[in-house]
Order: sequence, then C-alpha cells, then structure tokens
Amino acid sequence: MLVSYNWVKEFFQDFPLTAEELGEAITRTGIEIEGVEELSASLKNVVVGEVLSCERHPDAEKLNKCIVQTDENEPVQIICGAPNVAAGQKVIVAKVGARLPGGLKIKRAKLRGEVSEGMICSLSELGFESKVVPKAYADGIYVLPDHVETGVSAITLLGLDDAILDMAITPNRADALSMNGVAHEVGAIIHQKPAQPTEPDVSEKGKADDFISVEVENPAETPYYAIKMVENIEIKESPLWLQTKLMKAGIRPHNNVVDVTNYINLLYGQPLHSFDYDKIGSKKIVVRSAKEQEEITTLDGEKRTLQAGHTVITNGIEPIAIAGVMGGEFSEVTHSTTTVALEGAIFSSSSIGKASRELYLRTEASIRYDKGSDAWKVEKALAHGGALIAELSGGTLIGGVVEVDNRKKAVNKIETSLTRINRILGTTITLSEIKTIFDRLGFVLEVKEDKLIVEVPTRRWDITIEADILEEVARIYGYDEIPVTLPATSTTGGLSESQKARRVMRAYLECAGLNQALTYSLTSKKDATRLALSDEKTVALSMPMSEEHSHLRTSIVPQLIRSASYNIARKNMDVALYEMGTVFYATEGDNLPIEQEHLAGLITGNWHTSDWQKTPKPVDFFVLKGIVEGLVNKLGIKAELHWNQTEKEELHPGRTASIQLEGKEIGYLGALHPAVEANYDLKETYVFEINVEALLEATKEKVVYHPIPRYPEMTRDLALLVDKDINHATISEVIKEHGGKLLVDIELFDIFEGESLGENKKSLAYTLTFLDSERTLVEEDVQKATNKVVEALQTKLNAIIR
Repeated sequence: MLVSYNWVKEFFQDFPLTAEELGEAITRTGIEIEGVEELSASLKNVVVGEVLSCERHPDAEKLNKCIVQTDENEPVQIICGAPNVAAGQKVIVAKVGARLPGGLKIKRAKLRGEVSEGMICSLSELGFESKVVPKAYADGIYVLPDHVETGVSAITLLGLDDAILDMAITPNRADALSMNGVAHEVGAIIHQKPAQPTEPDVSEKGKADDFISVEVENPAETPYYAIKMVENIEIKESPLWLQTKLMKAGIRPHNNVVDVTNYINLLYGQPLHSFDYDKIGSKKIVVRSAKEQEEITTLDGEKRTLQAGHTVITNGIEPIAIAGVMGGEFSEVTHSTTTVALEGAIFSSSSIGKASRELYLRTEASIRYDKGSDAWKVEKALAHGGALIAELSGGTLIGGVVEVDNRKKAVNKIETSLTRINRILGTTITLSEIKTIFDRLGFVLEVKEDKLIVEVPTRRWDITIEADILEEVARIYGYDEIPVTLPATSTTGGLSESQKARRVMRAYLECAGLNQALTYSLTSKKDATRLALSDEKTVALSMPMSEEHSHLRTSIVPQLIRSASYNIARKNMDVALYEMGTVFYATEGDNLPIEQEHLAGLITGNWHTSDWQKTPKPVDFFVLKGIVEGLVNKLGIKAELHWNQTEKEELHPGRTASIQLEGKEIGYLGALHPAVEANYDLKETYVFEINVEALLEATKEKVVYHPIPRYPEMTRDLALLVDKDINHATISEVIKEHGGKLLVDIELFDIFEGESLGENKKSLAYTLTFLDSERTLVEEDVQKATNKVVEALQTKLNAIIR
C-alpha cells in the first residue's frame, strides 16, 4: 500500500518524525516499509502559469506558440506540443532553470526558429505514473482549476512536497490497508491519539425508503448491506485535493462520485460502490447467490460467467454487480447520472476471495474484503461517503439508510498476566509500562489481581488469542529492547547428515567446473513431461501466471537446456551448469503432489580451452560420466554405479545410459539428440539427472585412512578380443570377480576396432595392478591371479587373449 506522509500528518497536531524516521519506526514495529520516496527530490522551480494566448507555430503543424504569465514580470513565450493546450488555461510551468524527474533541466531553447522559455508540463513529466493520470489528460498537459493563483508553487499545489511510504502489508495486518488504520498504528508509535475523520456537514432531505428497498437472501455471506441515496448531482471533475490524494495512492481519478468511493476505501478500508439509480431497472436491490453460468458485463467491459458460489447484487431479476469485486457496466455512473445509490456492505471474506480468484479479477475492493475488514465501521464510511458526494456534486443527501443488518456484536476480551508476558518475552516490564502500551494501542485494559483482561477494538480483528496480545506488547515495547538470551535448554546447532551431503555435492560440482543455476519450478504443459525420470502424471496450476508457467516441472534438464541456449546466444560458448532442486508428481484426488529432489547437470562447448600449454578439449560423454562417478565417490557410497545403454526421447540413442545404484535406476546421462540441439542452437551437449534422495539413502562407507604402502605393486597388461556388443562394465565385473584380493585397480588404456579384427569384434587393453600391503609380492602370486582372470574371460565372454 502506498501511504502519503502528508496525509498521515493530517491525523496529528504535532508530528515529530520525518518521513525516513517514520518508515524506520513502522518497520521496527512489525510492518515492513519497502521504500520511502521523496516526491519533490527531483523537482525545482515548477509554478502555476496562465496561458494568455495560444496559436499554431508558423513552421510546425503539431507545435503551439503560447504566451504564458508565470509571475509579476513580463509573460514568456513557451512552445508546447500538447494537443489540449488553449488560451485561458491555468497550467503547470517548469521555468527556465527548473529541474524535473530523470535529471531533466529546463533551459532557454529555440524550436523551429521560435524561442521557448520554459515548459508546460503534463503530470507524467512531474513523476506521476501514466496509469494514475486522469484519462482526460493522459495524452496532454494537466489543466488546473480556474481559481488557482498564478505564480504559486505547483509542487505544493499538487501535493508533491510529500513522501510516499511503500508498506508491505502482511495478511494478518489488513487493518493497515486504510489511512485510518495506518494512523492508529502511527499513533501507537508516537504515543498520540489520531484524530478521527469527520464528514461534511450536509443537511438531509426526504427518506431513502421512498427510493429503494433491500433484501438479502443469504445473511451468512452478507451480514450487512445498506444503501444511501444522493440525488440532483452533477458529475464533474473532483477537486484538486482529492485527485492528488488518489494519484499518490496509485489510483486514477475519474469523477467526483467514483473518486469519493475510492477515497473512502483508502480512508476507512471500507469499499463502497455507486450505482446510477435510474439505470438499476427497479426500486429493489436483492443480494443473492449467482446462478450457475449466469453472465454479467463488468465495468471493465468484459463479459464474465459466474458460478453458483459467487454473490451478486441484483435488481431483483438480473445481476448489476459482483459483490465485493466489481460493478456492472450498465449501472455505471456516467456524466448523465443525476441520482446515485451508494452501497456499503460487509461480505464474507472467503466467498469474495474465491470469486476474485475464479474470475481472475483482483480489485481494490476485493483485496480488502478478501483479507477481512472491521464489520462495525461500514455505517460511518457510508455516511461520510454520501455526505462528501453531496458536497462535491451539489446534490441532495437523502435522509436515512436502507439496510439489512445481521451482524452479531461480540466483545473481544483476551486474558493474560504480567508474569506470563515477562516470562515469555524475557523482559521485566512493569504494570505501569503495560498500561502505557495498551493505552498507545487504544486497547481497554482491566487489571484483576495478577490477571490482565484486554478488550480489543473491532478495528483489530486479527487479534484473537493470547499470543496476539503478547506480540502487540513486544512490538510496541520495542524488539530492540528485548534482552538477547538463549533458552536454558538450547543446544549447539549443527547440520544433519543430509544437509552435509548436499553441501558436499555442491562444493564438488563447483570444484569440477560447473556453475550453479536456479531455474523456475513452473514450466509449460509441453515441457512438463520432457526428459523426466518417471512417467508419473504432472501437476497443473489452477490459476497460472501464463501458459509458459502453467505446470510444475517433472525434470530440471529442460530448464538447463534453455539456460544453455540463452548463454550461447550471448556468445558464452562454453557452458557447464548444475542445479539441485525439486520436481513434482501428481497424486490422486486433491492430495498434495509428490515432491522429489533431483540433481541435474549440463555441459557444452570446450571442457579445456587452448593456451600455450594445452590444446582445446571438447566435452564428451566420458567427461560428464567421470564427474558423476567422482560425485558418488565423494559421498562415500559403498556400491558402484552401473551404466546400462538405453534409449530416451530427446537424447542420442547411441550415447545415452541409465544410471543404476544398488539395483535401482536413479537417473540417466546422455547426449542431446541432434534435432533437440538444432532447435536450441546448441552443439555437442551432454546432460544428466539423478534422484538426490537415492544418493542420500545409499549405503555409505566410513572414511578409513590407510598409510602409503611400504611394498611395491606389480602390474600386468592384458589385451583381449571380444564381441563388439560386450561393454567395458561387463569385462570389469568379470576381472574384479576373479582377480582375487591382491587386485587393487583395473585401467582400460586402449580400444581398437577395425576390419583386421573381423566383423563385430573389438580389442580392449587393460592394466591390472596387484598389491599386498603386508609383504612383497612374488611372481607366482600375480601370475596365478592373472591366469584366473584370463580363464574367466575366455569361459564367460569367449574372449581371445592377444
């Protein structure tokens, strides 16, 4: 919520804090101020001027030559391109030497041969966002009221000598979604009682009952509904003070009726809605549940289809507004309106929130109803709004209200004690200090022996239990004043084994040369099932931001591919990324989705770049395979990984392997299919994805340190000819199984395929390393172990020893 510092000061006689100090004080009491913007910081020498004459520029069709009076001196000539500038207007003028937002300095200049001494400004040029500028002035300059005095500061006139506090209102503090609520909060901080808003003194005539009747079909959804009538009104622009208040709050002014409803909403946090009485179509308002597939065209011109759970305002037959969300188009207040039916109501927050979300329609009214509101301020807000409309439009305020009231008054009293407050907060607050704190908050305190009975006003409907009272004491007393102590039962913090393992994984991958990526968990329907480890169903969002973010991902790899493509497009040709994150699988019914933590990686380009010492090395399957194997070793996993050739959509059929650990498939590693690479403008690219939970659950070996062997090792080279479809993993298993306890290492150092070997044959050469840590090996031991290996290879794999 955007809060005007000057508006806050209006509630107090003597305000002791600057805007920055106020922002800091509010933040320290629990409502975050995201920023404080001084509106006049970039403005200087901007005044009110009067256009004495206006004629076309002799050499430019779209420029006007204006003579403008800005002070007691001679009028000046200003060249202006605004289409709505005209003689007799009071306008905003930046004089020569003025400064405007964006660092713009106004200098004397010549435009197409004509001297221009200043600038006639639009509101956008003064720093107002275009979305809050009145539509009549959106494409031109802002025309001030005729009564404004020439030469006065436009900065002061437009309320730009102000600061805007950007308040991040949390759901539990919806009471601060109004200036009145903010004033109570500020009053508690500075220990002053804020002044209450006063409505204009407007006489009433007639009876509202003669104009309209009200009926509510579902009191649980609409505890209170009332109509106030104003007739003989004239629709026109709102006064300047009202327009500037709305614009600084981020709301576009429309006319003197609509602006009043928006102003009351800002002031009290109570939405009002105005109907053109003559367009309602009957003298009866009926509040009911919408019929299934019932339609209404709302104020934004959109036809909306309603559901049975939505609440609508009707004329007894058809809807004229969606309750608490937006009014209907045909009963909109326009320049022809002469009589207004002003609605003030309390609607069920759950039903309004549900309707707003289902209709994709979020308004200032629906935000406040959704978060909850004070059910006992609506009468004052409605009376204030009706009187102000009558005053600003020259209308007649009709006496009384037509209402249906099903609210149940209840006094909210919460019991605690001074002992309990001090014990839980760790403070030594005295009873006198407690009384002062509750007086600052505006809560009624009753003391009975050691008991404190606190009566909470209805404006703080968020306070319901004792813990809420303790929080109020803590924040007004001052979080900084609460002693910093550790509980007596505190223990030294530390990382769990799984947390340690995750840190090891990240550190290892970064040391291996991969950079951490963070990508969206939301993706498109098309990408949601790509390259997934499992064929489980995907999770679709009920209210997605866009089609590109409509589903929860089942794989991290597609997002890494997009990230690599983004980098390649910007000439970062060597990309190595990893991400550890969550993927999601749908469950039956309305159960929460299954969340599974995965680790994914991608490499493309050169693994080693060239320099005077080495030549470039492109990435390949074995680079990424080595990284994954090194990761498993780093985690101390007892079992070895098994790599089985497989096929997976979007991966190269001849360079893709499933990763198995302890008999279970935990992931895959492979090259992207050339068609996928071409689609993303990638060259040779390799990816992997692993189920992190499987790595964490795998059996780990304790780290055991061994001394450097005292005895020398012995090696044997072994070359064998095997069928082409027998892979290295199979051969290694046979060698390990029969090599005996002296075999400590197997290294493949050569592979050869060619016509000279015969069809479907290949040659592999291995170095076998033998070691005995207790004694020096003898030839007979090594030869015996080697013979067993050779015999097993010949028997099990039909290998020919070369």
